[in-house]
Amino acid sequence: MADSRPPSSQRTSAPDLEILGDQVTLHPSGYIEPPERLQDGGDKERNLVEHMARFRSSPLEFLREVSLHVSGSGWRAYENFIGQPIFYPGFSENMTQAVLSTPILQNRIAELAEKRIAVEERDGLLNTDAPLYAAKRSQRKAVIEQSLQELCEKLTGDMICKMESRPFIRGAYYLCTQLLTRAYHQGIHVSSEEVIRLRTVAEQAEKKMQSIIFLPCHRSHVDYVSLQLICYRLGLALPTVVAGDNLNIPGLGSFLQHAGAMWIRRSFGDDVLYTTLVQSYIDTLLQGGFNFECFVEGGRSRTGKLLPPKFGILGFILDSVLSGRVEDAIICPVSTQYDKVIETEGYVTELLGVPKKKENLADFLSASSVLSLKLGRVDVRFHEPWSLRQFIQEQQSRTTGIPKEIDMKSITDQATRQKLLRTLGYKVLSDINAVSVVMPTALIGTVLLTLRGRGVGKAELIRRVEWLSDRVRSKGGRVAHFGNSPTSVVIDRGLDVLGKDLVGLVEGLPEPTYYAVDRFQLSFYRNMTIHLFITEALVCVSLYTRVKRGGGPDNQRIPYDELREQVLFLSQLFRGEFIYPTDGLAVNLDNTLRALETDRVLELIRDGEGRISAVGLADEERRAGRENYDFYCFLTWPFAESFWLGAVAMMGLTPPLNYEGDGWLDVKKCQDSAQLLGKTLYHQGDLSYFEAVNKETLKNAWTRFEEEGMIVVAKSRNTKIQPRAKLDPSWMPARDPSNGHIVPEGRLWGFIERIASSRREGKNRRDGATVSTRVLKHTETISETLFRGPQAEGEGMSEEDKVLLKKQQRRRLALQARAHL
Repeated sequence: MADSRPPSSQRTSAPDLEILGDQVTLHPSGYIEPPERLQDGGDKERNLVEHMARFRSSPLEFLREVSLHVSGSGWRAYENFIGQPIFYPGFSENMTQAVLSTPILQNRIAELAEKRIAVEERDGLLNTDAPLYAAKRSQRKAVIEQSLQELCEKLTGDMICKMESRPFIRGAYYLCTQLLTRAYHQGIHVSSEEVIRLRTVAEQAEKKMQSIIFLPCHRSHVDYVSLQLICYRLGLALPTVVAGDNLNIPGLGSFLQHAGAMWIRRSFGDDVLYTTLVQSYIDTLLQGGFNFECFVEGGRSRTGKLLPPKFGILGFILDSVLSGRVEDAIICPVSTQYDKVIETEGYVTELLGVPKKKENLADFLSASSVLSLKLGRVDVRFHEPWSLRQFIQEQQSRTTGIPKEIDMKSITDQATRQKLLRTLGYKVLSDINAVSVVMPTALIGTVLLTLRGRGVGKAELIRRVEWLSDRVRSKGGRVAHFGNSPTSVVIDRGLDVLGKDLVGLVEGLPEPTYYAVDRFQLSFYRNMTIHLFITEALVCVSLYTRVKRGGGPDNQRIPYDELREQVLFLSQLFRGEFIYPTDGLAVNLDNTLRALETDRVLELIRDGEGRISAVGLADEERRAGRENYDFYCFLTWPFAESFWLGAVAMMGLTPPLNYEGDGWLDVKKCQDSAQLLGKTLYHQGDLSYFEAVNKETLKNAWTRFEEEGMIVVAKSRNTKIQPRAKLDPSWMPARDPSNGHIVPEGRLWGFIERIASSRREGKNRRDGATVSTRVLKHTETISETLFRGPQAEGEGMSEEDKVLLKKQQRRRLALQARAHL
């Protein structure tokens, strides 16, 4: 929204540090002006550590430097890092004993043993009337507790990180640095200001025996490698990294575990012992002041933008402090950005519906071919760390009015905890966005995907990249530093990193002309900038309901109240898709409209009292060919298409006439049918963006529809039974009794039309008649497929599943205090 900070030209900032192999270089700030020259004519950049030698060019020097790493010379020794002792013989044994002795785990073991005794008594395995029953019962309970204790010891050994050997971590650092910086040949960049601040916080945390909890965004497997390398190189204690056990594959798993990974199951289910064991381990780490790292989004983002927070590990961390078992911990949100993400090609395959492959060592080894690529650089930024305890107290004070000295154990209400946890998750995401750096490849990708033409000339590409860079800065964002290089050179480097498979060059023209080859994959980089402009984009696509009509300026103006209602509708529709400013709709909308008026994109019509009564395009924007207005629309049109597609696919969940089944359908088949419908509509011209068929956005749409009660989803306690779904009766379309066809009217149809009003109007498509004929015809095909065969008839729901469904519906209703669609 409106930025109260001074313009970028007035801001000052500390320089960046570039970490490239053994070399650390000081760069001038990346998002201000080019570096100043020193009085002696030299650059402000300087090498702090010399380049690491290569064997082919200098074998003797190479061997000497390897020996320095092996022997541990200077910083390589990793002796005087800031933080609690790690990497010493016996570390794992000490940690295991600490975890197993925690009161919460011992109490859980005793509780489970008691429950088992009760079952055996009920089943007659223990005779309560037998002589010496009390002794036998006590003996049997001790046996069960010992068995559970041994199980916990095994699970702990499989789970915990094993920081045992300093020579090992020195070698691991050397190996990972060599591999990473061969792929990312421009190195790892961090802000010197942020690093100095982080080291200061780390020194204070060490004295208080408090943990720093790093919470990075997650776009690549490289994320945790880069953060570990930075901590090692800058002398901070390496964090214990939460990792899914799908990566715990032979060979690689042991290496990662000894480098700091802790393995956890992807799903805990109803395993209360395992859940307590994970809580015990996290308690032990935080009580001991060991640094900790987990990804707030859970899995890797396949789309390039931040995913909604996952609350599993965050919940454990929050409970450690709320319960009083841990006094405090320091939260440090981290942003990791790439010129090019290694896995994007695989992401596209997954988003198009190809099942994800199971992780295996062969795939990791085959990635060696990537090492020959030139993928640019990695930018890592650290938000200012903050106290988790202070955050909790501030939230309590805000909601209850109780002073900050509140007892941390006073929160017992589950709903209050959930609200606190949700606030924590979204605050971390907001902090990550606040420090994220926009890379040159993201600028290029955004420009190429927000132009109406097929391609763009070099001069126009330079102009639009510079315009976008200025817009990013004006929004308080950061652009990766250009140094002394002109924009044209930076663009050439970015195009080289993206490669000809993503951006093509038309040969033989008077001016070099570039075009998007793979728009789907390129959208990953465009999505890295959306969070900065989401409010402008929502306003512009809401105004598009009138702009698409054409005609004169008066015909394309929209009353303020109507604009506000559409902005509210779209913001609620996309609330699981984007991270919004926290000031609320009224303030955000007012700030956005005024900013767009200042930029001469929109014209605000005011009444006699100065209130905004209508909104339209500014005359300057019309004369400029709507290029800036279109830019904002292009950012969100693909998402509007995806949610429209998901809503249209729901029409296919309408049972046929005379259907006698229970109506429950396999959720995965329903979602797959929506993707197949999208591919059909795209190739037939009724969908403008192929990326709208991506699996993740369609799943987000499905989740959103479920939250609104449009779809009822039943999940069984039996994991072998897949989740099932059906349309809520209040949203069910009617069928024409004469021919059995779905009638394009009703509540769901009105909802689809509302989304469609903000869709891009394509040359070969008109919303009304086309949707109600050809598109709905395809939904009939979906319906026939879904309701045909033995699965459609279903086996009915068990009584246990019906009870579980009612609980899920009550929980969903409890979360519906927020605005509705």
